[in-house]
Amino acid sequence: MNKIVEFFGIDCRSPNIDLQQSLKAQQCPYRCGKCIKTRKSKASIAIGTCTVSYQDSAVIICPFRLLEKNQIFIDCLHLLTLHEPGNEIYRVPEVKLAGGNVDYFLVSARDRKVVDFVGIELQTLDTTGTLWPERQRLLDANGVAVARKDIRSKSTFGMNWKMTAKTILVQMHHKARTFEAMNKHLVLVVQQPLLEYMKQEFDFCHMAEGKAVLGDAVHIHSYKFDDAESTLRLKMQSRLSTDASGIGKCLGLSANPNMDLKAIVARLEPKLTDGNRLLL
Repeated sequence: MNKIVEFFGIDCRSPNIDLQQSLKAQQCPYRCGKCIKTRKSKASIAIGTCTVSYQDSAVIICPFRLLEKNQIFIDCLHLLTLHEPGNEIYRVPEVKLAGGNVDYFLVSARDRKVVDFVGIELQTLDTTGTLWPERQRLLDANGVAVARKDIRSKSTFGMNWKMTAKTILVQMHHKARTFEAMNKHLVLVVQQPLLEYMKQEFDFCHMAEGKAVLGDAVHIHSYKFDDAESTLRLKMQSRLSTDASGIGKCLGLSANPNMDLKAIVARLEPKLTDGNRLLL
């Protein structure tokens, strides 16, 4: 059985799927543009793998897969505590802070002036090895001509659980103090299997699952796949929260890369464009 579960957003478990058009267009349905996961040896070829089967679970390996129907942003609206009816909502990608880039900012604005914001980080599992032979075997099984050497390849892939988990927790720790100092929220969005690994390998005892506190600066939202209607759909599984010190407790680290509120607003407002407007 092939280990590619979703290819350019197509559920590969469905019978009689047509991959030719998706392979030609190389479009990602979640970011509404071309898939940017490309081969290192040939950047013109998009790999297109969103989700793989690993240890009998469908595991997301592309963070853009988490953008399905903007649900992760909708689930953060309550953290915009200064938002008022009539304000516009924006989804602003890639904003640089002192502790590193933040994947998205959910912004409440009035006349394109920032009223409130929430930082949102996306993290999916990093892979080791190569997915290419599995990808090629999937295409071959669906009538797409591929190189025979790719199909015969014994190369495989694995999941880099430890490095993925530790890296994102360190990054969250670096950024959490900045948000806490401004009385703003920073949200980490992950798939449930990654959160379960984090809870096993790091100290999460101080975070009670299902008891996210609005006053905490750091929130973790985990999602599972709902297999209803014979297709994969993301559904919130759990919410956790803590403060900057709580994230440090997970790792035994400390950092204080604070960034001034006015500096962040100055970087956000030029990006409050029609293209970044979140349409609900």
